[in-house]
Amino acid sequence: MEATSPLAPPLDAGFGDARDIGYGPAPVFDEMVNGQGRMRPHWQTFMGSLGPLDPEMMSERWEEARRLLHQNGVTYNIYGDPHGMERPWPLDMMPLIISAEDWATLSEGLVQRAMLLNAALADLYGPQTLIRGGRLPPAALYANPGFRRSLHGVKAPGGVYLHHYACDVARAPDGSWRVLSDRTQSPSGSGYALENRAVLAKVLPDSFRHCRTRRLAPFFNTFRETLQGLALRSDQPRVVLLTPGPYNEAYFEHVYLARYLGVTLVEGADLTVRDRQVFVKTLSGLEPVDVILRRQDGDFCDPLELRSDSSLGVAGLVQAVRAGTVAVANAIGAGLMESMSFTPYLPTICRDLLGEELKLPNAPIWWCGDEDDCRYVTEHLERLVIKPAFPARSFEPVSGADLTGPERRALVDRIRHSPWNYVAQERISLSTAPAWQGGRLEARPMMLRAFLCASPDGGYVAMPGGLARISVDPGRLVFSMQRGGGSKDAWVLSERNAGQTTGLVRAPLAGESRVGAAR
Repeated sequence: MEATSPLAPPLDAGFGDARDIGYGPAPVFDEMVNGQGRMRPHWQTFMGSLGPLDPEMMSERWEEARRLLHQNGVTYNIYGDPHGMERPWPLDMMPLIISAEDWATLSEGLVQRAMLLNAALADLYGPQTLIRGGRLPPAALYANPGFRRSLHGVKAPGGVYLHHYACDVARAPDGSWRVLSDRTQSPSGSGYALENRAVLAKVLPDSFRHCRTRRLAPFFNTFRETLQGLALRSDQPRVVLLTPGPYNEAYFEHVYLARYLGVTLVEGADLTVRDRQVFVKTLSGLEPVDVILRRQDGDFCDPLELRSDSSLGVAGLVQAVRAGTVAVANAIGAGLMESMSFTPYLPTICRDLLGEELKLPNAPIWWCGDEDDCRYVTEHLERLVIKPAFPARSFEPVSGADLTGPERRALVDRIRHSPWNYVAQERISLSTAPAWQGGRLEARPMMLRAFLCASPDGGYVAMPGGLARISVDPGRLVFSMQRGGGSKDAWVLSERNAGQTTGLVRAPLAGESRVGAAR
């Protein structure tokens, strides 16, 4: 029988009614309690192992977590802040608990979605049967600045364009999962999710053990194997992680992932292309690179064929990709599928490419490039949130309900002038999750960024958990770290005890290795 902390009540202690701890039923779907204020079964073990919610004890745990984050140098950058860029990573003490059954359903939908987006990329950068067959309007592709025409006809190794994929999901009012957005360019957050796990597993060891939380290391082991399998050379392939540099908002994560995966961290100036082959500069000379894990936007990767003003990329990289001498993950141009202009057509595309019904639907969305959708949007603007159809033409989302009459008419005029640039999404009430705020549990709006990677067998694997994000203001749905959002660790429960694998591999960093010395 497992021993419990002397501060923790028995695991079957009466935590059935959450109102006993000052956490009542929420007006929307809540992750921890149902509509009657009763605690959901998969939360009871965690709350029982957590011990009494004494503010002083919780404060001590938070101080320990903050100390660990500080010691590990966990930060993120805020652009344009006069008080400095670096900010401490905001981690909430309460994890998001996901039952094994709930995760099985969600992960099945996520895997199908990753396969669908990869198949769509293969078609749009290949035969374009979706356009020719009328499944997708031509403007959804050709008006998209993210479509890299210079890479049309270039096949990705093994037919995999999407090696690492992230998906922002949230609960609908009925408790089912809905997709809010897809991240296919260079998805960020998995390193921060890993660090969240490392900290909470140390701060809440009893809870982590009793909940039988599934480990994250197998996911990263699979990702490492996938990257190594992309190399044409089977003997000691060289894999590098290409970062924009220390001014990027997620630079900490780039360093962290490079160390964890056992690959070399490089910037564009550390690489060069000779005879359509990518090399890394070292003290002993140029050494060939087999695989590039790309953590910068595709547009900046090659100033010769993409953005000519980019100082972050590698001149000639696209030529090397065409020649097949280097594999890039994700493939340059994969950011195309972040466009929300494709979203309304995904159910049709799924039936056409996979022969299946879409298992994980989006929140209702309309693309104004379609005449019927545009008419609906302009007539029901007060119910909708207007967003950019293409990431390259970004603007702040606009809620029609918050606009005055003249502002609404001005927005309608802009939509009608260039309708393909706009989508509208239905306003949804996101689920809430408990957060430790001000010495007590409070409900906060929540969304989850889930991560997947391609596996060596040709499928996809979902990380059991992810990066949960909360809005610190219950009245505003602000999840971006740039605007003050917070983060949570996501615990997926297992039916059996989790293993002890860590998967950590020490790799040299650009600043302390031979890389970059021969610039």
